[in-house]
This record gives sequence, C-alpha cells and structure tokens, in this order.
Amino acid sequence: MITNTLRKYLSPIAILLALFTAVPAALGADAEPQLDSGDTAWMLTATVLVLLMTLPGLALFYGGLVRSKNLLSVLMHCFAVACLASILWVACLYSLAFKGDNAWIGDLSAAFLKGVSSESVEGTIPETVFIMFQMTFAIITPGLIIGAFVERIKFSAVMLFSGLWLIVVYAPAVHWVWAGSGWMFNNGTIDLAGGIVVHATAGISALVLAKMLGPRNGFPKKLMPPHSPGLVMMGAALLWVGWFGFNAGSQLAAGGSAGMTMLVTHISAAMASLTWMVVEKIKTGKPGLVGIVTGMVAGLASITPASGNVGPMGAMIIGLLAGIICYFACDFVKSKLGIDDSLDVFAVHGVGGIMGTLLVAFLGTEAFGGGGINAESAIAQFGTQVLGVAVTLVWSVIATVIIVIICKKTVGFRVSDQDEETGLDIAEHGEQSYTL
Repeated sequence: MITNTLRKYLSPIAILLALFTAVPAALGADAEPQLDSGDTAWMLTATVLVLLMTLPGLALFYGGLVRSKNLLSVLMHCFAVACLASILWVACLYSLAFKGDNAWIGDLSAAFLKGVSSESVEGTIPETVFIMFQMTFAIITPGLIIGAFVERIKFSAVMLFSGLWLIVVYAPAVHWVWAGSGWMFNNGTIDLAGGIVVHATAGISALVLAKMLGPRNGFPKKLMPPHSPGLVMMGAALLWVGWFGFNAGSQLAAGGSAGMTMLVTHISAAMASLTWMVVEKIKTGKPGLVGIVTGMVAGLASITPASGNVGPMGAMIIGLLAGIICYFACDFVKSKLGIDDSLDVFAVHGVGGIMGTLLVAFLGTEAFGGGGINAESAIAQFGTQVLGVAVTLVWSVIATVIIVIICKKTVGFRVSDQDEETGLDIAEHGEQSYTL
C-alpha cells in the first residue's frame, strides 16, 4: 500500500526532474561559451613562448649568422618589425584576418579591437588572449623574411615592406586558412600552425624579394661566414623552446591534442638536426654547430602544419626528409638559382613548410600512426593541400613584386655600395657593437 502510494507521487516528480536535466543538456550547444582556467593558463604561456621565438630567439639566430658589422641592424629589424606588426594587428589586421563572412578577406568590424572587452570569449579562452596569441604569429612571420635581405637593405624599406606585406599577404592568408568563413578552412585544408600561413608565404616572398634586391657585394665568390656561431645556437635554442607554444598552442586548449602536438614537434626537430649533421659530415667532412641548429629549424618548420595530425612515426619521417631536402635546397637556391637568400629563408622555411603541408595528407593516416585522415581520402586530401599551397604561392609572389616596386619608387630599397661596405650598424643606425 505504501509502496504504491509513493510510486503515485514520485513518478511525476521523476518526470519533472528528468525534464529539468534534459533541457539544459539539449540547449548546451547554444549555451554561452564558458572560460576554462586551464586552457587560459596554457594559452597565456603559449603566447609568451611564441613571442620568445622572435624576441630574442630569431633576433639572436639571425644576428649571429651575419657579419659583425651588421649585427645591430638585424636586431633592430626584428625589434622594429615586432612593434610595427603589433600596432597593425590591433588597428586592422586582426579584424581582416578573423572577422566577416567573406571567403577571401575579413572586414573592419573589429578595427582597433572594437567590441572586444575583458568579457569577450573565444572558445574556452578570453578573446584578448586569442588576439594576443595570433598577434605573435603576425610578429614572427615578416620577421622570418628578414633573413633574405640582411646586410644590404634600407631600414625605411624594411618597415614599409613589412607593413604592406602584413596587410596584403599575411592577413588574407590567415583568413583563408584559419577563419571560419575562409575558403581553405571550409575546403578542408590542413594547416594547424602555419605551414601555409607562415612558412609558405614568408618563404616564397623572401625568395622573390632577395631576387629583386640583388645579392650582397661579392656574392657568391666572397665568403661571408657567420660572425658568432654561439649566438646562432642560443637563438636556435630559444626558437626550439618557443616552438612548443607555436604548435601545441595552436590547439587552443590544454589537452591530449596539445600534448601529442608538442611531442611530435620535438621529435621532428631532433631527427632533422641529426640528419642534417650526418649529411653535412658526408658532404664537407665535418659536422658544424650552425648546420645542426639549421637542421633543427628545418624540422620545426616542416612539422608545423602537420603537427596536429601525425604521430611519432610521421614526425620522424618528416624530420628525416627535412634534414635532407632542406639541406640540398640551400645549395640549390644559392648555386643553381644564383639568388642570395642570405640566411636560407626559402630553403628552410619555405621548402620545409610546403613539404610538411603536403605530406600530412599521407602521414596523418593511421598507417603511419596519425589520426584524422582516412587512408581512402588521402589522395583527395593531398589535392586539397596542393591547391591551398599553389594559390598561396601565386598570390604571395604577385603581391611581393608589387610591394617591392612600391618601396623602390618611394623610400628606395637598397643602401649604397659604400654603406654596405661600412656596415648597416653604422650606416643606417649610427651604432656599433663591441661586446656581442
């Protein structure tokens, strides 16, 4: 009797409880995004790591590779471009890259970060953190191009070229690949952290710019060895550490995917370093410090687009190929093409980034320990990757040629022979280093 009575009254209560539980669950997809403190803490850390890649990583890496009379000019280029990119990112680049419904370019609805507040949320992190994280990518990408024109370019041309290039090349590429309305994003193009957006754009633009600027006086007959391999190694080491923020941070969350991304990033760098060292030993008879750290950069650039899809086996393959292909690409650009891409931007970043972007279609399958790509769709995915790379290269070449012409017609482009002989530290900046 008591049991039947309880059932009589409890049944409606149970139904009501079920409804109260089910309704929020059903509406979960449309609920307000919730901040995650763990994701936010990781992305704050990743942002600092990526900024570390340019300041001081890239600055020391490039600074050690040039002759001592041009060391300060390289440091100045890296620092000034970082400041310029930061202001442009806030003024218009962030909005052009990530806002709007157009498949090719964003709009200016968020110019000067209009509508962004401390309460704005992007996924599970504050939008301010997302903006800052992506800003560090906008800083380092034109920074990479610096390696192609060191020791012979006007500082005013560096600033004008970098600003125009960010607007005309970088912002559209980001929108294509990473914005929700971008045509490559919706086409299924894979590029976790910038094989297309960063390395392909910067690499091919560096090659075009170096060709149009012309070689350093004495190239290729005159030897121009790095003045400080020690600085090169220290800068490269900072790049290696910072690259964990670059790749693993691009997962935008602290979880298993970020962990695997970090792991494969490290594996590829280590494998490429050892491979480059062995190739150099075979070719020259001696393994060099500058060589092994250059191999590391090649491994990191190559794994960047694929790091969210490949496993450890795929990372080892990418690193192995990076150490071989990028090594010979350096000689090909200088000896066969006759282009003074002074610090091998295209051969290391361009070739490596493009290679990783294409290989992910196959190495991202389960057969190679990857995930997210079916073996049956690998060929189709490869076609998608080729299309994305091809369009990016064509646009970057055309835009770079136009920007260089603008620079030549306005502020000028190349320093005089006298200034080049004196060194840009004194000729362009009126300073000289006695300690580094």
